Amino acid sequence: MSETITPELLLHGYSIGIFPMAEHRDDPDIFWVDPRRRGVMPLDGFRISRSLARAMRRCTWDVTINRDFTGVVDGCADRADTWINPQIRRLYNALHERNQAHSLELWENDTLIGGVYGVTLGSAFFGESMFSRRTNASKIALACLVDRLNAGGFTLFDTQFLTEHLASLGGQEISRAAYQAQLSVATAQIADFTAPRIATPQDVIQRRTQTS
Repeated sequence: MSETITPELLLHGYSIGIFPMAEHRDDPDIFWVDPRRRGVMPLDGFRISRSLARAMRRCTWDVTINRDFTGVVDGCADRADTWINPQIRRLYNALHERNQAHSLELWENDTLIGGVYGVTLGSAFFGESMFSRRTNASKIALACLVDRLNAGGFTLFDTQFLTEHLASLGGQEISRAAYQAQLSVATAQIADFTAPRIATPQDVIQRRTQTS
């Protein structure tokens, strides 16, 4: 199947609720995944603990979007067990060149220390993977991402699976049917990942305080 997957087919897969994976980085084959239970992050339900809020207020890292998409993908693949093979890397870079895959990065000076990337379709953001090279970097990246998705008019944040880490931040698991219903609505709407200004971790906490 990996020989026939194109960026267009990849987007079609997302539009009907499936996504690709490889068994490991050296496996040339890609298979489609359609989980019976789907992980989602409610955009009004991201949980920022007191300790995370304190870390965000003190944070000196820079936040950017689409500054180093390939670097974020490679950071996510830089682990012992990864489903990101060369074919998947090429496909998502191709989507990024078409403005349909985006990254959010965290920088310590000029060093990339964390980030998350995903695909956009209508008002749906399909989170693919994230990585962290500093304590709290992945949590802060997700907080900034959720803030951006809300500001950009997104209505669905698909996390594919629900991990313990995501559950601690407010992630939920829903049925395939419930996910399909949300997906249908989201893909028919318009959102813009790049429109909101870059928010610092301090901006995110301030907005949360004003609306809580």
